[in-house]
Amino acid sequence: MRAHNDADEVKKMSNKLFIGGLSWNTNNEGLSDAFSQFGKVVEANVILDRDTGRSRGFGFVTMDDSDAARDAMKALDGATLDGRAIRVSEANERGGNRRR
Repeated sequence: MRAHNDADEVKKMSNKLFIGGLSWNTNNEGLSDAFSQFGKVVEANVILDRDTGRSRGFGFVTMDDSDAARDAMKALDGATLDGRAIRVSEANERGGNRRR
């Protein structure tokens, strides 16, 4: 059963995308809308500065399906969202605790 869980985790990780170069005006809903044309968006999260509440200029989108995530990455990497060219790549899992 453990091998099945590991395979599920690998699949889940490949569905998560890193989005860089976001406009200060992009919010979770706008990010979700941009990616939903490629499939079901499970979660869209613009990362906010905890002190100011403003966008830090990047976020993450988790798609329901790895094929949809791959299609969205190919189509939207370099595309314009809210007036800014965005970078889309597969998200890397953070190792350990980094600076907070």
